[in-house]
Amino acid sequence: MKTYKRVLSIAGSDSGGGAGIQADLKSISACGCFAMTAITAVTAQNTLGVKAIEPLPVQVIEAQIRACLDDIGADTVKIGMLHSVEVIQTITRVLADYPIKHIVVDPVMVATSGDLLVQKEAIIVLQKELFPLATLITPNIYEIEILSGKKIQTQEDLYLAIPALKKVGARNVLLKAGHLECEEITDVLIDCTNDQEYRYPSKKIDTPNTHGTGCSLSSAIAAYLAHDLPLEQAVAAALQYLHGAIETAAEYRIGHGHGAIHHFYQWWE
Repeated sequence: MKTYKRVLSIAGSDSGGGAGIQADLKSISACGCFAMTAITAVTAQNTLGVKAIEPLPVQVIEAQIRACLDDIGADTVKIGMLHSVEVIQTITRVLADYPIKHIVVDPVMVATSGDLLVQKEAIIVLQKELFPLATLITPNIYEIEILSGKKIQTQEDLYLAIPALKKVGARNVLLKAGHLECEEITDVLIDCTNDQEYRYPSKKIDTPNTHGTGCSLSSAIAAYLAHDLPLEQAVAAALQYLHGAIETAAEYRIGHGHGAIHHFYQWWE
């Protein structure tokens, strides 16, 4: 009998379908893996923003994770927004009970508006307890600023932040440059263990349809890691997938704000 490559996403739900668990399900499926979920919070949101958030009890979060891993198992776990110290510590404790080969952490900390989405003490616990377990963390510009203590406005600023990012406790860090205001951007993968860097240049696509790009990228990387690609190749494949999804979505309009990317551009239009 055949078996699937399996990815469990632990993250919040997005009722609008563009980000969070919904984006994870789409990306993981599009990249050829069986997707499972453990929802940490339910949000009411659309292309215009978040209307309401309801965190789930930690015992429910734990039960979802164990239900998936006890029966189906997972080759890779992707982790999104974790809003409190209790949630972070619960997930860290639970995952320690299972032989997970790869963990990808998208450390969602701050909204585009600059507002913190997690408790400040949770950021410290995230860095101390969860980052060391992660194969990879994928901070965006705003999260890089928090982790490095440096203001990031240019591609050069991103490079200058690398020494500080090597000390955040993770084995590998992908610095995402998508929020920079420039025509050419370069994402940087830092191998903190072997002190190596991999750079992925690309042309920035001018489109408002970028809702959920961070969730989708981290999930795609998790999927390619489940397919046993080396990390630098998994990142390259995921970035290529994301670029195609953004480029295709630029031709569409959905909602009245920041639309979603086209997760299944390779199969339907």
